[in-house]
Amino acid sequence: MAPIYSNNLYQPRDRSNICKAAGVKVVPSVAVVQIAQKAGFDALFIDMEHSTLSIYNVSQLCTAGLLAGITPLVRVPHQCGNGMVQKVLDGGAMGVIFPHIDSRSDAEAAVSISKYPPWGKRSMTGQLPQFSMVTRPVQQVVDESNANGSAVIVMMETGLSLENADTIASTPGVDVLLVGSSDLCIDLGISGQFESDQFRAALETVNNSCKNHKKLFGIAGIYEDSSTLSWAIKNLDVRFMLGQYDASIVSKGFKQCAESMKQLERL
Repeated sequence: MAPIYSNNLYQPRDRSNICKAAGVKVVPSVAVVQIAQKAGFDALFIDMEHSTLSIYNVSQLCTAGLLAGITPLVRVPHQCGNGMVQKVLDGGAMGVIFPHIDSRSDAEAAVSISKYPPWGKRSMTGQLPQFSMVTRPVQQVVDESNANGSAVIVMMETGLSLENADTIASTPGVDVLLVGSSDLCIDLGISGQFESDQFRAALETVNNSCKNHKKLFGIAGIYEDSSTLSWAIKNLDVRFMLGQYDASIVSKGFKQCAESMKQLERL
């Protein structure tokens, strides 16, 4: 029996080999999946929290990601309910990103809906995209999905999450602690101050908890030429990182094109 699709999140990582995710929130086209894969990304960060993407859009992107070998991960809206998480996983996601996780109980709830028994309470269905839409023995689906096909990524976005970082990281079934940089800075009263000592200390707190409990440490929300991002990659154990979103990349490309055309106008 063919196994579940591989999950790039679980590949061995070091400072020179970080799982790089492309953000998708405005282009519900399978073409963007192929573009991201050819550009060198390892995963898709499909965003339902800050977009109008439908479950159908997300499932199509996930299936395209599976076929292209770029792992589909989906961020669901905060407190969206178990039903939406179930649909996202049944639609092909290899992992779910849960925003605003502040406590161990929040983390446990995320694991519970993401995993089949005995790890959680996810409901069983047949012919999943993760298994090429082919019927597999139930126990194979349970075992392989729990181990490799339902990563739990919890976002650390508040001062309370920092206080509880160690207990969140100790939660069985949690795979990644992902710092949501913008929201965390806002909550700490240092909005946009990614270069501040306070924010770097927050990154160190989460990183240390990940090391203590052998979880992956990730960073989202800092892009391009940030000295803090360079510092984190050099000094911390960053294993997962969100790149820019499709909207930002398209906007930048359009702007560069328009500027070059303006230069031609002046000739």
